Amino acid sequence: MTEPTPATSPETSRPAADAAPTQVDPPVESIPLAPLKPSLEAVLMVADQPLDTVSLATAVGYPPKEVEGALTALAQEYDDQDRGFELRNVGGGWRFYTRPAYAAAVESFVLEGQQARLTQAALETLAVVAYKQPVSRARVSAVRGVNVDGVMRTLLNRGLVEEAGHDPSTGANLYRTTANFLERIGIDSLDDLPELAPYLPELDTLEDELTEALAESLSDR
Repeated sequence: MTEPTPATSPETSRPAADAAPTQVDPPVESIPLAPLKPSLEAVLMVADQPLDTVSLATAVGYPPKEVEGALTALAQEYDDQDRGFELRNVGGGWRFYTRPAYAAAVESFVLEGQQARLTQAALETLAVVAYKQPVSRARVSAVRGVNVDGVMRTLLNRGLVEEAGHDPSTGANLYRTTANFLERIGIDSLDDLPELAPYLPELDTLEDELTEALAESLSDR
């Protein structure tokens, strides 16, 4: 005798097509890569230290082997075209350098910049550093009332100021005058500076005044 077939419930006989659809993430659009050689040139142009192949590959998004080949090709191109600069791999890192054949032009430019007179803005900034050192750029800006980043770079390049550690409370770089500064103005030590410090506003007092003025300005809005 044939056994009866067991009845099926509506749930068990529901077609698989009625099951909840699986959620599919939308495709992620890939960012197109910029051409390799120009990308390497752009990164190397702003680098302040030699960069190894892996770092450059990470920056431009190409495999290290391709990057290594492109760097070698660029270096050869610059040599073939006798550019004023060259690309060198020194100490495991790639960097642009001026070509030795044109050292005289670079030396002339640097010496001319060293001999040029300081602007009034540079002299005022140098005076603040001399009397308030060690001092941060932010504090020099507070005294002068203007941004001094560009002027400080000029003074650093001239060898008139130098870094002097960090502010323990803010971590900002501190600056002081150099021995070259003393030599240029003809004194032996900072103790020989003219008594001009009393004419400069006290930084703590000035910062308090600026904070109060800012608070009043915001409350009036």
